[in-house]
Amino acid sequence: MSFLKKTIIADLALLSVAFIWGITFVIVQNAIETLPPHTFNALRFFMAAVLLFIIIALFFKEQLRMFSKKMFISGFILGIWLFGGYALQTIGLLHTTSSKAGFITALSVALIPLFSFLFLKQKLQWPAIAGVVAATIGLYFLTLGDSLSLNKGDFLVFLCAICFALQIIFTGIYAPHYPAISLAFVQILTVALLSAGGAFFFENWQAALTPTRLFQPQIIWALLITVGPATVFAFLAQTICQKFTTPTRVALIYAMEPVFAALASFFWTDDVLGYKALGGCLLIFIGMILSELRPEQPFVKKTIKQ
Repeated sequence: MSFLKKTIIADLALLSVAFIWGITFVIVQNAIETLPPHTFNALRFFMAAVLLFIIIALFFKEQLRMFSKKMFISGFILGIWLFGGYALQTIGLLHTTSSKAGFITALSVALIPLFSFLFLKQKLQWPAIAGVVAATIGLYFLTLGDSLSLNKGDFLVFLCAICFALQIIFTGIYAPHYPAISLAFVQILTVALLSAGGAFFFENWQAALTPTRLFQPQIIWALLITVGPATVFAFLAQTICQKFTTPTRVALIYAMEPVFAALASFFWTDDVLGYKALGGCLLIFIGMILSELRPEQPFVKKTIKQ
């Protein structure tokens, strides 16, 4: 197969990842109407961890010998940020719309160059500065432009975007030293354990984990989508496909995630954003693209987001 064909297939696979991540906002929002957020995340990530470990054992056996104490520590640190992102996002979805959550979460991309400057002392380029400014103005119009009051869910999802941005920054530090799939397994397992702890201390998980609730169609559908396609498949696709495309193309493809989230919210829940909110979404979208247009700097791979 020619490299051009591989590039096209890779781009389409990554676009499918962005699509899956986008539609999961609506799917998860429906699921947490039945299961509490931490309980749902614990189930999702325990199942994803088991599935990913089976894949490692069957197809990447050599990585089983590469597990080490240092890798577990690094994966645990990354998993803490990942847990913060998913916990805040899922709880935030109880109080805001999936379309707004999709665009606010996407702010993590625009925040990366700012955090790279603060934590890694990387020089800020003008596209990154413009991207952060555009995304910040967009966030204002999206969250405050119509109602002039900050929604609790919007604020939680904004904190989620900060967690995701920091997780990506630290991934750039730790990932080069360990096998990618094994490191992802440790992160996913960490999210599962911390989510289980959150469910144990803060939620009525005993009442939630009953056949009556677990076997409801929206729960089964949500777990099938978020465990396989949105977590395990998404990571494997990124690991394999990003070898056959360019960082800028990947950034532009991932920028479609909040667009898919907004479209899914519109078609499935009749969620319609006002003109100011739509303008805010457009500015966030532009900010995401500008923040990634840094050809002179190495591209930091995204890890699993949705």
